[in-house]
Amino acid sequence: MSRRIAPASPAPSTTRTTPTAERQPRAPHRYRARFGALAAGAVPVVAFPAPGLAWLAWIALVPGLSLIQRAPSGREAAVRGWWFGAGFILTAMYWLVPSIGPALPVLAVLFGALQSVVGYAVHRLLHPPLTTRRALLALLVVPAAWVSTEYARSWHALGGPWALLGATQWQHPAILGLASAGGIWLVSAAVAAVNTGALIALTAVHWRPRAAAALVTVLVLAAGPLLFALRPAPAGAGAVTVALVQPGIVEDPQARFEASTRDTAALVGQPVDLVVWGESSTTADLDRDPAALDELRRLAATTGAEVMAGEDARKADGRISKDAVLVSPVGVVDRYRKIRLVPFGEYIPLRPVLGWIAGVSRAAGENRASGSDFHVLPATDRAGRPLPVGALICFESAFPDMARTAARDGARVLVYQSSTSTFQHTWAPEQHVSLAAIRAAETGRPAVQASLTGVSAAFDAQGRELARLGTDGTGALTVRLPLAAPGTLTWYDRIGDVVPMGALLVTAGAAVPAWRSRTAAGRAAAGPGTRPAA
Repeated sequence: MSRRIAPASPAPSTTRTTPTAERQPRAPHRYRARFGALAAGAVPVVAFPAPGLAWLAWIALVPGLSLIQRAPSGREAAVRGWWFGAGFILTAMYWLVPSIGPALPVLAVLFGALQSVVGYAVHRLLHPPLTTRRALLALLVVPAAWVSTEYARSWHALGGPWALLGATQWQHPAILGLASAGGIWLVSAAVAAVNTGALIALTAVHWRPRAAAALVTVLVLAAGPLLFALRPAPAGAGAVTVALVQPGIVEDPQARFEASTRDTAALVGQPVDLVVWGESSTTADLDRDPAALDELRRLAATTGAEVMAGEDARKADGRISKDAVLVSPVGVVDRYRKIRLVPFGEYIPLRPVLGWIAGVSRAAGENRASGSDFHVLPATDRAGRPLPVGALICFESAFPDMARTAARDGARVLVYQSSTSTFQHTWAPEQHVSLAAIRAAETGRPAVQASLTGVSAAFDAQGRELARLGTDGTGALTVRLPLAAPGTLTWYDRIGDVVPMGALLVTAGAAVPAWRSRTAAGRAAAGPGTRPAA
């Protein structure tokens, strides 16, 4: 009797279903973390003006860094760093929407990509289990990576330095003691280091990494006040009185000129040494408009102070440029032409390709002409004594190297002419004026900003605010500025951008062993018998 044996049922396969089952929940979780990093990028922005929660800057990076630290791989950490950076740029520069419209998200994505370096460094050095050695390395490498990304996006062809982390501390001269030694870059590094230390203290399991982080954090926090205390106070070398003229929002160019004229005429009888008008305070070419020049000459004669006007005019060559023009009772003394123009605001990069942006935003309809070099304007005070002035225009206050050049060339006062009427009801005016405080602390020179529509303000040589006229004010703001002795230079004036250069070297040095270990891991995964393809 034959017996029929039924074929055995095939065992259920797990090799195909298991990866699918694992992938289903993983993708949503991954994107939740990325969107969390995008949102976390907005947190540090409230430490900048106008919200001005400067204290928050010291811990504001922790939420984003924590999400990056917990990434399952270095690649995912880099992506989360990218999203974090995009969220930061998008929020910090939201007020650019009227100027560049849909280009802002594109810029946020492009600049945010730089933060992938920070993301990878955080994951590689701080992923659990955290050792003391990796914690100490992270306290050096993560701030270096952060400063490297800030320095990279600060190249003027890419838009220039804005929303640098160190700028959050503009109201704290003791912290700005770091700026006198290493510029705003050293302040950014300090803030990033404290955030890294806070992350280690919150996430390390063992006490040794936490203790190391706490010690470094305390030393970093004490460094600024220590440098501030050791820095010699500006030697008594006299003082000058400067008047900053702010006419307010006046759309008609001629009416704007007349408003500035009235505010300046009201200064007659006051002991003023220099009168500063805002950017674009006149649209007359003072070399070819005798009526406008005669009015400025009359004001200089009646007030006893030279007038620095902001000229935004079409010149004899047919091109428009922005100039700071120094006028005395006898005529034009000298002029400085703006070198670093605002991308999209004053010119459109690659206009044949990107010119369409002007049709959907307030981007420049015509490229302005830029100057070729910087030079100090040879002003004099009311007694006829030399008062070399480092005159720069609007956006140029964002560039540390320009203020440092002015200091090395002998400027005793930094003067910034500005106009932020397009962004009047945003955070931009407050962010902008804060930069003058940073430049004063970096160079050891008093700095003033005269704006058409606010904020106009003055700062002493250590970055302390002396006077202010907000966006809702008009008139002439008069302030007495103590001067440092001629030839006085800070450490930053002397050594320049050593900090970002060092940060780049540290970042590059940290990348070498990471690349080697990744390459070795790839070879090990490929197997000992694998040969490279021909």
